[in-house]
Amino acid sequence: MGKKKLTLKSSSTAAVQSNALADDTADSSQDSSFFPFARYTSVVGVNSSLMVFVGLFLPRSTTLFDGAKSNASTQATSRDRPQHSFLEPITANPVSTLVYVCLGVIVLQAWWSAWLRDWWIDYSLKGTRDDKKMQKQSLDRRKLSQLGKAWIFAAGTSVFFHAVTVLLGAPLFSYVPQTYLSALLLAVLTVVPPAYTFGIPSLSSDTESLLTRLNWIRMFAEFRIYNPIERAVVYPAVGAVLGSWLGVIPIALDWDRPWQAWPLTPAYGALVGYITASLAALTVSGIKALAEEHLRSLRDSKQN
Repeated sequence: MGKKKLTLKSSSTAAVQSNALADDTADSSQDSSFFPFARYTSVVGVNSSLMVFVGLFLPRSTTLFDGAKSNASTQATSRDRPQHSFLEPITANPVSTLVYVCLGVIVLQAWWSAWLRDWWIDYSLKGTRDDKKMQKQSLDRRKLSQLGKAWIFAAGTSVFFHAVTVLLGAPLFSYVPQTYLSALLLAVLTVVPPAYTFGIPSLSSDTESLLTRLNWIRMFAEFRIYNPIERAVVYPAVGAVLGSWLGVIPIALDWDRPWQAWPLTPAYGALVGYITASLAALTVSGIKALAEEHLRSLRDSKQN
């Protein structure tokens, strides 16, 4: 019983310190001094490259699409218009394409979220080396449960996104697998990293839940970002939503191309938006870090 209380107290203290440190960071502009930008750059590059592979090559790398091609007659769009041979296995069966894209994105987001959580823990911990070690051990013991909660939260969010998509004009009774898979893809892109890194927002009244909820409101409702980690989470999530929304536009055009089948363009729009926003977050954080380093060097030269 005493160990449980100690763990809860330690986790709550870490949450309080992380938020207090974030507030101080906003004022003191020291958000880049802690951050491993070299590793961040390499991880973002690998993640973005693998996202491209998942979207363009993973659906083509399985023999199951040989059977999908034979079912091309089920497409709602006509097949009499020419398209590049590269797109054939991608547009032959949107359900199969989205299944493979979702599976690949799930693996990548689990890997990417692990990096973000480790960086966030290193950033949040405060005190002596022993204090940080004890706090990190306490948080590491909750890693698996936190990951499970993040994926459950993403599954629930996918149902919400599915309902919103239907309200915005998607078919209610037809194309149900396509609509849900696109909603699942969007949920995995937007929800898993913040849920695993910062915790899941809830309506509980305890201190940790309150601080987590306020953090989500600050980042995703007010768009107030205090450090590179939050920027690496918020920018891609917003980019994925905007990309999916803009990706609906080609469907309304009367080109009648196979790649306009629902919901290929919104799904790939979400991927493009996510990758673009991830690179934008890296660029902004890098520019801010260089600017702060330049100002710091000017202050040091004046003092000397």
